[in-house]
Amino acid sequence: MSLLYALDLIGTAAFAASGAWAGVRRKMDLLGVLVLGLVTATGGGTLRDILLGDLPPFSLKDETYLYLSIIVSLAVFFFHRRLHRLQHPLLYFDAIGLGTFVVIGTSKALAFNTGFIGAVMMGVMTATAGGVVRDVLSNQVPLILRKEVYASACLAGAALLYLLHHLPLPHSLAALLAALTVIMVRLLAIRHNWALPKARA
Repeated sequence: MSLLYALDLIGTAAFAASGAWAGVRRKMDLLGVLVLGLVTATGGGTLRDILLGDLPPFSLKDETYLYLSIIVSLAVFFFHRRLHRLQHPLLYFDAIGLGTFVVIGTSKALAFNTGFIGAVMMGVMTATAGGVVRDVLSNQVPLILRKEVYASACLAGAALLYLLHHLPLPHSLAALLAALTVIMVRLLAIRHNWALPKARA
């Protein structure tokens, strides 16, 4: 198992937990919690693969992602009263997943010879589209449209990976630097409550 694949699974589990947690908070039934967990964990990558024409999507080629999402969602549903202490660790796992998903999405787009905007868009979409679907289904304003530094961290990492890809650097090093950029920006934003500016009324 490669390091990137292991981090991808960690991110998938964290995203599934956040989706299932949203379902529990909105008092959804078991099916609703499972749906939110699944779409949060795999929605972004699935949409990316459809747009790139890489079919069937990644989660149907390797069903480990689906099984992991279902198991995590079930655990959150049945044990959510005991999981409050994991809320802060989940933020860190979520940041790791965010950085990993950005790298995977951008790298796949580069393999399909997309340009700068296409590669960055695929990276950001892989990391955030599942969360957008989660928030819409749970009747909330999507996180990426709120003040938190979330999608902007993904933009920075995806843009950095695109630029490093065109330098004489090993791809593994470029991917590591880009992922660390996303993770560090996201964690610093959480710690220091960073936010993008809003239009004044």
